[in-house]
Amino acid sequence: MGVDISSLVGGRAISLGDLSGKAVAIDAFNTLYQFLTTIRQPDGTPLKDRDGRVTSHLSGLFYRSVALLDIGVKPVFVFDGRPPELKSRTIESRRQARKTAEREWSDALRAGDMKRALTKASQSSRLDGGMVDEAKRLLESMGIPWVVSPTEGEAQMAHMARKGDVWAGASQDFDAILFGTPLLVRNLTLSKRRKTSSGGSTPVTPELVELEHVLEVLSITREQLVDLSILVGTDFNEGVRGIGPKKALKLIREHSSLEAMSERSTTGVPPDFEEVRRIFLDPEVDNDYRLDWKPVDAEGVRKLMCDQHGFSVDRIDSTLLRVRTTNAARAQSCLDVWG
Repeated sequence: MGVDISSLVGGRAISLGDLSGKAVAIDAFNTLYQFLTTIRQPDGTPLKDRDGRVTSHLSGLFYRSVALLDIGVKPVFVFDGRPPELKSRTIESRRQARKTAEREWSDALRAGDMKRALTKASQSSRLDGGMVDEAKRLLESMGIPWVVSPTEGEAQMAHMARKGDVWAGASQDFDAILFGTPLLVRNLTLSKRRKTSSGGSTPVTPELVELEHVLEVLSITREQLVDLSILVGTDFNEGVRGIGPKKALKLIREHSSLEAMSERSTTGVPPDFEEVRRIFLDPEVDNDYRLDWKPVDAEGVRKLMCDQHGFSVDRIDSTLLRVRTTNAARAQSCLDVWG
């Protein structure tokens, strides 16, 4: 979910073609949850194989990855590690919300209310360890590297982007820029519209959020952006009641920091703000990773997608052919240039 500062932070529209030839670190959990939420039957049932195992995450990951490879993007997926202790409240809240949504989904099905059923089903999405392991296996077979963060995936993504190992990070969560991602791609999809949890759809356009530009427009530092977000509320702390993004911006501009605000203002500040600030400004990250993009192992993809989960061999093969054809064309282009 992340912090909601969308009213303050904007990006500029881009096309996916603008990412061709660039390495992009993708928030894996954020992406997989999108697939689990949106790839569902009209009654809310997720895509399943013949044995009743959920496959929405695999379907979305496969076709999205092929689309990105097809236009020349070099994706690398970054997975969350262990969550910080301060996130336990948020994790438990989400678990309870999913349980409630599951009950309401069942109630809606019994009442024949398919629109409500789809909404509640989407809210009940859960990603387990087996799904994550399968996603990693699929990426390996597709020749796409993946990295596991020691803690938050957005922190590792930001670290890789600041080092220059990837051009940008990709996530729907604005937490990524709090962690210091210089360039953040949102709406990384070929679809012109995205299904919503209410059963409708909304237009989507890929956009690029530039941290430096955001800070310039808001006339604050990154440290102050983090303090502002702590006032609003993050995955690691409850915000201050009655303070939204615009009021938080005004307070931070006026007082400069949460320390100064706690001394001069009658408005309270979250008691654990220093620890939350450290999570964003000094997170644990991994330097021991390799980003190697390899040829697609078509047999490995078939074994997972078709043999284990019953996807159509013809559809998988025809989709993989797009990647092989595109790669061959690029290789030939290079030969023509240097020939």
